[in-house]
Amino acid sequence: MSKFAKITLLSAAVATVAVSVSTPALAGHRHHRNDAAIIAGVVGLAAGVAAGSALAQPRYVEPDPVYVERPPVYVQPEPAYVDEYPAAPRRTYVNYDLEPWSPQWYRYCSDRYRSFNPRSGTYVGYDGREHFCTAG
Repeated sequence: MSKFAKITLLSAAVATVAVSVSTPALAGHRHHRNDAAIIAGVVGLAAGVAAGSALAQPRYVEPDPVYVERPPVYVQPEPAYVDEYPAAPRRTYVNYDLEPWSPQWYRYCSDRYRSFNPRSGTYVGYDGREHFCTAG
């Protein structure tokens, strides 16, 4: 409601109350029943209620629910293409005729087996046992 309408309604309510109070005084004589005063009071009360309702703060009205479609559960990923592949592993040719305890044998066994023990010449295999490193 606009500000002008609120002020107009409020001033009409105040004027109605003022008229209802002054009507019996202007009549100059008393009646046993003041019907006009009662009617004016009821009209003033109704105008006051209307003015109070118009000036009241607006109330929150919850909006209607909005349906939002959910995305599908499974979304297939787009294929990934690789332009650059790593270089192919080089084959290293080892002379398997290495003598045990030689420097080449030590180098070969320590490169080949992670668990190589140079003191005993053994490594721990996948079976959990120690095996002697043979290069041939």
